[in-house]
Amino acid sequence: MMKYFDELKRSMNFLARDPRTVFLGQAVAVAGTAMTTTLRDVPPDRLIELPVAEEMQMGMTTGMALTGLVPVSVFPRWNFLLYAMNQLINHLDKVHVMSNGGYKVKAIIRTGIGSQRPLHPQHQHVGDFTEAVQAMCTTIEVIRLDEPTGIFPAYEKALLRDDGRSTILVEYGDFYGEK
Repeated sequence: MMKYFDELKRSMNFLARDPRTVFLGQAVAVAGTAMTTTLRDVPPDRLIELPVAEEMQMGMTTGMALTGLVPVSVFPRWNFLLYAMNQLINHLDKVHVMSNGGYKVKAIIRTGIGSQRPLHPQHQHVGDFTEAVQAMCTTIEVIRLDEPTGIFPAYEKALLRDDGRSTILVEYGDFYGEK
């Protein structure tokens, strides 16, 4: 039986095998969140640790994608990704449209719905903005990862897609230890 955490770790290892991928964000190279532990087998030279500067991070993500890299941009919770909405909605999502199809960029955005068990971290850490963000995007696909069996196929699709679309993958913090 597949476990949620194990499938996330397997997916990160799969992504890391592609020479185009680079992982960036807070707590990717140093401990700090549950997502950090899914990256422990990713080569350190592929991990770019950033300060708390979400809009800058999403701008870097778009820039890297424009150069042909496939950035895996880690925002541990939706609530943090909110700070990057300008770059996400007005830039990454619109590159293909604004360039009249001239640019096809692909980025993988990891975010999550914060864990509420065993301790509720308060409402600024447990938001789920999946539907709202999907409604604002014209090219980015948003996928909720609610079952372990769907995790690897979703990350595989995000990496291998050739349609010029980026993907936001939404993890559930509570499922790291429950499923």
